[in-house]
Amino acid sequence: MGNSDIRRLDREIQRTMKKLEAVRRGEWWPLTSRERLSMTRAMASGARSVHKGRSTTGAEDRMDSIGSAAEMRLNAELTALHGERQRLITEAARDKAAKKSRGWF
Repeated sequence: MGNSDIRRLDREIQRTMKKLEAVRRGEWWPLTSRERLSMTRAMASGARSVHKGRSTTGAEDRMDSIGSAAEMRLNAELTALHGERQRLITEAARDKAAKKSRGWF
């Protein structure tokens, strides 16, 4: 495990952070296909409610709930990536210390 793995994880962390910010802004591109389908259904339900002259509160609540679930999913992914990065850094430091104690440089 070297610096290349840590750099790869850093890039993945940056990508996930961008996705998280996009979800917080209400963008759909970081959503999974299932989340997009649920959003589309909720939006269609809201449009139908408007057409019938009813309240759109239920559809809006569903869309908010889907966005929150996507946000939670991305936060969990980010936490896992940070944990893996920390594990790699600890492992690299342990290997470096072991080599140094044996007289290797």
